[in-house]
Amino acid sequence: MPQHVDVCNGDADGLCAALQWRLHEPAPATLVTGLKREIALLERVAANAGDEVNVFDLAMQRNRSALARLLDAGVRVRYFDHHAVQDIPSHPLLEALIDCASDVCTSLLVDRHIGGAFRAWALVGAYGDNLTRVADCLAADSGIGTGDRARLRRLGEAINYNAYGDDEPDVCIAPARLHAILARYSDPRDLLAHEAIIDEIDALRGADLRQALDWPSHWQDAGGSVHVLPDAPWSRRVLGCLANELANAQPQRAHAVLKRQRTGGYAVSVRAPLAAPSGAHELCSRFGGGGRARAGGVDALPAADLECFVSAFEGVRWGEPAGVVSSELGRGERELARTGPATGTQGRE
Repeated sequence: MPQHVDVCNGDADGLCAALQWRLHEPAPATLVTGLKREIALLERVAANAGDEVNVFDLAMQRNRSALARLLDAGVRVRYFDHHAVQDIPSHPLLEALIDCASDVCTSLLVDRHIGGAFRAWALVGAYGDNLTRVADCLAADSGIGTGDRARLRRLGEAINYNAYGDDEPDVCIAPARLHAILARYSDPRDLLAHEAIIDEIDALRGADLRQALDWPSHWQDAGGSVHVLPDAPWSRRVLGCLANELANAQPQRAHAVLKRQRTGGYAVSVRAPLAAPSGAHELCSRFGGGGRARAGGVDALPAADLECFVSAFEGVRWGEPAGVVSSELGRGERELARTGPATGTQGRE
Protein backbone atom coordinates (compact mmCIF):
# COMPACT_ATOMS: atom_id res chain seq x y z
CA MET A 1 0.00 0.00 0.00
CA PRO A 2 1.29 3.53 -0.75
CA GLN A 3 2.26 5.51 2.31
CA HIS A 4 1.16 9.06 3.14
CA VAL A 5 3.58 11.58 4.63
CA ASP A 6 2.59 15.02 5.93
CA VAL A 7 5.47 17.48 6.24
CA CYS A 8 4.92 20.82 7.94
CA ASN A 9 6.50 23.64 9.84
CA GLY A 10 5.95 23.30 13.58
CA ASP A 11 4.31 26.71 14.00
CA ALA A 12 0.58 27.44 14.09
CA ASP A 13 0.23 27.89 10.35
CA GLY A 14 2.05 24.69 9.45
CA LEU A 15 0.41 22.48 12.07
CA CYS A 16 -3.11 23.82 11.41
CA ALA A 17 -2.69 23.45 7.66
CA ALA A 18 -1.57 19.82 8.00
CA LEU A 19 -4.35 19.15 10.49
CA GLN A 20 -7.05 20.50 8.16
CA TRP A 21 -5.82 18.35 5.32
CA ARG A 22 -5.78 15.16 7.34
CA LEU A 23 -9.27 15.88 8.73
CA HIS A 24 -10.40 16.43 5.13
CA GLU A 25 -8.72 13.26 3.84
CA PRO A 26 -8.53 10.78 6.74
CA ALA A 27 -5.76 8.23 6.25
CA PRO A 28 -2.86 6.87 8.28
CA ALA A 29 0.01 9.30 7.71
CA THR A 30 3.53 9.82 8.99
CA LEU A 31 4.12 13.34 10.31
CA VAL A 32 7.45 15.10 9.74
CA THR A 33 7.72 18.42 11.55
CA GLY A 34 10.09 20.42 13.73
CA LEU A 35 10.75 23.78 15.31
CA LYS A 36 10.29 27.04 13.42
CA ARG A 37 13.93 27.15 12.36
CA GLU A 38 13.82 23.64 10.85
CA ILE A 39 12.90 24.51 7.28
CA ALA A 40 14.57 21.83 5.13
CA LEU A 41 12.30 19.05 6.36
CA LEU A 42 11.85 17.31 3.00
CA GLU A 43 15.40 16.00 3.41
CA ARG A 44 14.06 13.76 6.18
CA VAL A 45 11.40 12.11 4.02
CA ALA A 46 12.00 8.60 2.72
CA ALA A 47 9.32 7.73 0.15
CA ASN A 48 8.98 5.50 -2.88
CA ALA A 49 7.15 5.48 -6.20
CA GLY A 50 3.40 5.68 -5.63
CA ASP A 51 3.67 7.28 -2.19
CA GLU A 52 2.05 10.66 -1.47
CA VAL A 53 3.79 13.53 0.33
CA ASN A 54 1.89 16.64 1.43
CA VAL A 55 3.96 19.72 2.32
CA PHE A 56 2.67 22.67 4.34
CA ASP A 57 4.28 26.03 5.12
CA LEU A 58 7.86 25.24 4.10
CA ALA A 59 9.73 27.45 1.64
CA MET A 60 10.21 25.57 -1.61
CA GLN A 61 13.52 27.36 -2.20
CA ARG A 62 15.06 25.61 0.80
CA ASN A 63 13.56 22.24 -0.14
CA ARG A 64 14.11 22.27 -3.90
CA SER A 65 16.71 19.51 -4.15
CA ALA A 66 14.79 17.18 -1.82
CA LEU A 67 11.61 17.90 -3.77
CA ALA A 68 13.35 16.99 -7.04
CA ARG A 69 14.60 13.75 -5.47
CA LEU A 70 11.09 12.73 -4.45
CA LEU A 71 9.54 13.60 -7.80
CA ASP A 72 12.25 11.73 -9.69
CA ALA A 73 11.55 8.69 -7.50
CA GLY A 74 7.89 8.68 -8.57
CA VAL A 75 6.45 10.25 -5.40
CA ARG A 76 3.33 12.40 -5.78
CA VAL A 77 3.80 15.73 -3.97
CA ARG A 78 1.14 18.27 -3.01
CA TYR A 79 2.76 21.55 -1.90
CA PHE A 80 0.91 24.32 -0.01
CA ASP A 81 2.95 27.41 0.87
CA HIS A 82 3.06 31.23 0.93
CA HIS A 83 6.79 31.98 0.95
CA ALA A 84 8.67 33.59 -1.91
CA VAL A 85 9.80 31.10 -4.53
CA GLN A 86 11.59 31.18 -7.86
CA ASP A 87 10.84 28.82 -10.74
CA ILE A 88 8.31 26.32 -9.42
CA PRO A 89 9.23 22.98 -11.03
CA SER A 90 6.92 21.72 -13.75
CA HIS A 91 6.32 18.04 -13.10
CA PRO A 92 3.28 15.80 -13.61
CA LEU A 93 3.56 14.51 -10.03
CA LEU A 94 3.68 17.97 -8.44
CA GLU A 95 0.60 19.93 -7.41
CA ALA A 96 1.86 23.31 -6.21
CA LEU A 97 -0.57 25.67 -4.50
CA ILE A 98 1.58 28.67 -3.68
CA ASP A 99 0.36 32.21 -3.04
CA CYS A 100 2.83 34.87 -1.89
CA ALA A 101 0.30 37.64 -1.21
CA SER A 102 0.68 39.42 2.13
CA ASP A 103 -2.86 38.60 3.29
CA VAL A 104 -2.68 34.80 3.05
CA CYS A 105 -1.03 32.00 4.98
CA THR A 106 -0.83 28.27 4.35
CA SER A 107 -3.79 27.45 6.60
CA LEU A 108 -5.95 29.79 4.52
CA LEU A 109 -4.68 28.20 1.29
CA VAL A 110 -5.75 24.77 2.56
CA ASP A 111 -9.06 26.24 3.74
CA ARG A 112 -9.62 27.66 0.26
CA HIS A 113 -8.74 24.34 -1.37
CA ILE A 114 -11.11 22.24 0.78
CA GLY A 115 -13.98 24.71 0.75
CA GLY A 116 -13.78 25.82 4.38
CA ALA A 117 -14.55 22.35 5.71
CA PHE A 118 -12.59 22.97 8.93
CA ARG A 119 -12.73 26.74 9.02
CA ALA A 120 -12.10 27.10 12.76
CA TRP A 121 -8.69 25.40 12.44
CA ALA A 122 -7.86 27.66 9.47
CA LEU A 123 -8.60 30.66 11.68
CA VAL A 124 -6.30 29.32 14.41
CA GLY A 125 -3.50 29.13 11.84
CA ALA A 126 -4.22 32.63 10.52
CA TYR A 127 -4.33 34.15 13.99
CA GLY A 128 -1.09 32.40 14.85
CA ASP A 129 0.48 33.84 11.69
CA ASN A 130 -0.55 37.33 12.87
CA LEU A 131 -3.19 37.79 10.16
CA THR A 132 -5.61 39.10 12.76
CA ARG A 133 -7.69 41.37 10.53
CA VAL A 134 -7.99 38.74 7.82
CA ALA A 135 -8.97 36.11 10.37
CA ASP A 136 -11.50 38.41 12.06
CA CYS A 137 -13.20 39.15 8.74
CA LEU A 138 -13.31 35.48 7.74
CA ALA A 139 -14.61 34.52 11.19
CA ALA A 140 -17.37 37.14 11.00
CA ASP A 141 -18.37 35.92 7.52
CA SER A 142 -18.52 32.40 8.97
CA GLY A 143 -20.81 33.44 11.82
CA ILE A 144 -18.17 33.03 14.53
CA GLY A 145 -18.73 35.47 17.39
CA THR A 146 -16.24 37.75 19.10
CA GLY A 147 -15.83 35.47 22.13
CA ASP A 148 -14.89 32.47 20.01
CA ARG A 149 -12.61 34.65 17.88
CA ALA A 150 -10.69 35.66 20.99
CA ARG A 151 -10.34 32.02 22.03
CA LEU A 152 -9.16 30.94 18.59
CA ARG A 153 -6.66 33.80 18.50
CA ARG A 154 -5.28 32.84 21.92
CA LEU A 155 -4.88 29.26 20.72
CA GLY A 156 -3.15 30.28 17.50
CA GLU A 157 -0.73 32.59 19.27
CA ALA A 158 0.12 29.92 21.83
CA ILE A 159 0.79 27.26 19.17
CA ASN A 160 2.92 29.69 17.18
CA TYR A 161 4.94 30.75 20.22
CA ASN A 162 5.64 27.10 21.05
CA ALA A 163 7.53 26.62 17.75
CA TYR A 164 10.36 29.01 18.61
CA GLY A 165 13.53 27.69 20.18
CA ASP A 166 16.98 26.46 19.22
CA ASP A 167 16.11 22.89 20.24
CA GLU A 168 13.23 20.98 21.80
CA PRO A 169 14.29 21.55 25.45
CA ASP A 170 13.67 25.27 24.84
CA VAL A 171 9.94 24.82 24.13
CA CYS A 172 7.02 23.75 26.27
CA ILE A 173 6.19 20.70 24.11
CA ALA A 174 7.69 19.30 20.92
CA PRO A 175 5.60 20.31 17.87
CA ALA A 176 5.03 16.66 16.88
CA ARG A 177 3.62 15.88 20.33
CA LEU A 178 1.48 19.01 20.21
CA HIS A 179 0.12 18.01 16.79
CA ALA A 180 -0.95 14.66 18.21
CA ILE A 181 -3.03 16.50 20.83
CA LEU A 182 -4.53 18.94 18.33
CA ALA A 183 -5.47 16.08 16.00
CA ARG A 184 -7.87 14.64 18.57
CA TYR A 185 -10.31 17.47 17.86
CA SER A 186 -12.10 18.44 14.65
CA ASP A 187 -13.05 21.74 16.31
CA PRO A 188 -10.36 23.69 18.21
CA ARG A 189 -12.92 25.02 20.66
CA ASP A 190 -13.34 21.49 21.99
CA LEU A 191 -9.58 21.30 22.44
CA LEU A 192 -9.64 24.42 24.59
CA ALA A 193 -12.37 22.92 26.75
CA HIS A 194 -10.53 19.65 27.43
CA GLU A 195 -6.74 20.14 27.22
CA ALA A 196 -4.53 21.94 29.76
CA ILE A 197 -1.44 22.19 27.55
CA ILE A 198 -2.56 25.45 25.92
CA ASP A 199 -2.86 27.12 29.35
CA GLU A 200 0.66 25.94 30.15
CA ILE A 201 2.05 27.33 26.88
CA ASP A 202 0.14 30.59 27.29
CA ALA A 203 1.45 31.13 30.82
CA LEU A 204 5.06 30.65 29.66
CA ARG A 205 4.42 32.95 26.71
CA GLY A 206 3.14 35.70 29.00
CA ALA A 207 6.15 35.47 31.30
CA ASP A 208 8.60 35.55 28.39
CA LEU A 209 6.86 38.52 26.77
CA ARG A 210 6.96 40.56 29.96
CA GLN A 211 10.69 39.99 30.22
CA ALA A 212 11.25 40.83 26.54
CA LEU A 213 9.17 44.02 26.64
CA ASP A 214 11.27 45.27 29.55
CA TRP A 215 14.44 44.93 27.44
CA PRO A 216 15.55 48.30 25.96
CA SER A 217 15.53 48.78 22.20
CA HIS A 218 18.84 48.84 20.31
CA TRP A 219 17.66 51.45 17.79
CA GLN A 220 14.41 53.20 16.89
CA ASP A 221 12.96 56.11 14.98
CA ALA A 222 9.50 57.13 13.82
CA GLY A 223 9.45 54.37 11.22
CA GLY A 224 10.54 51.35 13.22
CA SER A 225 12.54 49.71 15.96
CA VAL A 226 15.31 47.15 16.35
CA HIS A 227 15.55 45.04 19.51
CA VAL A 228 18.60 42.91 20.36
CA LEU A 229 17.96 40.27 23.02
CA PRO A 230 20.55 38.23 24.91
CA ASP A 231 20.89 34.49 24.38
CA ALA A 232 18.64 32.76 26.91
CA PRO A 233 15.84 30.18 26.82
CA TRP A 234 13.21 32.92 27.18
CA SER A 235 14.64 34.97 24.30
CA ARG A 236 14.88 31.93 22.04
CA ARG A 237 11.19 31.23 22.67
CA VAL A 238 9.95 34.80 22.42
CA LEU A 239 11.71 35.91 19.22
CA GLY A 240 8.76 35.74 16.82
CA CYS A 241 6.15 36.38 19.49
CA LEU A 242 7.76 39.70 20.44
CA ALA A 243 7.98 40.73 16.78
CA ASN A 244 4.24 40.11 16.37
CA GLU A 245 3.42 41.87 19.64
CA LEU A 246 5.32 44.98 18.55
CA ALA A 247 3.75 44.91 15.09
CA ASN A 248 0.25 44.73 16.53
CA ALA A 249 0.89 47.47 19.10
CA GLN A 250 2.50 49.85 16.55
CA PRO A 251 1.00 49.00 13.12
CA GLN A 252 2.51 52.05 11.38
CA ARG A 253 6.08 50.97 12.23
CA ALA A 254 8.36 48.12 11.14
CA HIS A 255 10.09 45.98 13.75
CA ALA A 256 13.13 43.71 13.90
CA VAL A 257 13.95 41.44 16.83
CA LEU A 258 17.42 39.90 17.01
CA LYS A 259 18.70 37.31 19.46
CA ARG A 260 22.34 36.67 20.17
CA GLN A 261 23.35 33.11 19.32
CA ARG A 262 25.56 30.84 21.35
CA THR A 263 27.76 30.31 18.31
CA GLY A 264 28.03 34.03 17.58
CA GLY A 265 25.95 36.30 15.40
CA TYR A 266 22.20 36.77 15.58
CA ALA A 267 18.93 35.13 14.69
CA VAL A 268 16.60 37.77 13.22
CA SER A 269 12.82 38.13 12.96
CA VAL A 270 11.38 41.03 10.93
CA ARG A 271 7.85 42.42 10.62
CA ALA A 272 6.84 44.95 8.00
CA PRO A 273 4.35 47.57 9.22
CA LEU A 274 0.85 46.12 9.34
CA ALA A 275 -0.29 49.30 7.62
CA ALA A 276 2.15 48.63 4.73
CA PRO A 277 2.74 44.86 4.81
CA SER A 278 5.52 44.34 2.30
CA GLY A 279 9.31 44.44 2.19
CA ALA A 280 10.33 41.95 4.88
CA HIS A 281 11.42 39.22 2.47
CA GLU A 282 13.43 41.60 0.32
CA LEU A 283 15.30 42.98 3.34
CA CYS A 284 16.06 39.56 4.84
CA SER A 285 17.17 38.08 1.52
CA ARG A 286 19.96 40.67 1.39
CA PHE A 287 21.42 39.01 4.49
CA GLY A 288 20.97 35.37 3.50
CA GLY A 289 17.44 34.98 4.86
CA GLY A 290 13.99 35.38 3.37
CA GLY A 291 10.35 34.77 4.17
CA ARG A 292 7.36 36.62 2.78
CA ALA A 293 6.14 40.14 2.22
CA ARG A 294 4.97 40.97 5.73
CA ALA A 295 7.31 38.77 7.79
CA GLY A 296 10.79 37.42 7.28
CA GLY A 297 13.90 36.32 9.06
CA VAL A 298 17.59 35.48 8.97
CA ASP A 299 18.87 32.33 10.64
CA ALA A 300 22.44 33.53 11.15
CA LEU A 301 23.36 37.20 10.79
CA PRO A 302 27.12 37.64 11.42
CA ALA A 303 27.86 39.84 14.44
CA ALA A 304 29.94 42.16 12.24
CA ASP A 305 26.87 42.85 10.07
CA LEU A 306 24.62 44.12 12.88
CA GLU A 307 24.94 47.83 12.16
CA CYS A 308 24.81 47.18 8.42
CA PHE A 309 21.50 45.39 8.99
CA VAL A 310 20.17 48.26 11.12
CA SER A 311 21.13 50.74 8.40
CA ALA A 312 19.41 48.61 5.73
CA PHE A 313 16.34 48.24 7.94
CA GLU A 314 16.18 52.01 8.38
CA GLY A 315 16.32 52.52 4.62
CA VAL A 316 13.56 50.10 3.56
CA ARG A 317 10.64 51.58 1.65
CA TRP A 318 7.87 49.48 3.10
CA GLY A 319 4.61 48.79 1.33
CA GLU A 320 5.32 47.74 -2.24
CA PRO A 321 2.76 45.00 -3.07
CA ALA A 322 3.95 41.41 -3.00
CA GLY A 323 3.14 39.13 -5.89
CA VAL A 324 1.42 35.81 -6.20
CA VAL A 325 2.75 32.61 -7.74
CA SER A 326 0.21 29.88 -8.10
CA SER A 327 -0.08 26.62 -10.00
CA GLU A 328 -1.77 23.24 -9.81
CA LEU A 329 0.42 21.20 -12.09
CA GLY A 330 -0.66 17.79 -10.86
CA ARG A 331 -4.20 18.25 -12.15
CA GLY A 332 -3.24 20.18 -15.25
CA GLU A 333 -4.62 23.48 -13.95
CA ARG A 334 -3.03 26.87 -13.52
CA GLU A 335 -4.35 30.02 -11.93
CA LEU A 336 -3.53 33.34 -13.54
CA ALA A 337 -1.24 35.08 -11.06
CA ARG A 338 1.30 37.80 -10.61
CA THR A 339 4.98 36.93 -10.26
CA GLY A 340 6.26 37.12 -6.69
CA PRO A 341 9.70 37.96 -5.31
CA ALA A 342 12.36 35.88 -7.02
CA THR A 343 15.19 35.45 -4.55
CA GLY A 344 16.01 34.51 -0.98
CA THR A 345 15.28 31.64 1.36
CA GLN A 346 12.98 31.25 4.27
CA GLY A 347 14.44 32.20 7.65
CA ARG A 348 12.92 32.78 11.04
CA GLU A 349 9.76 34.88 11.00
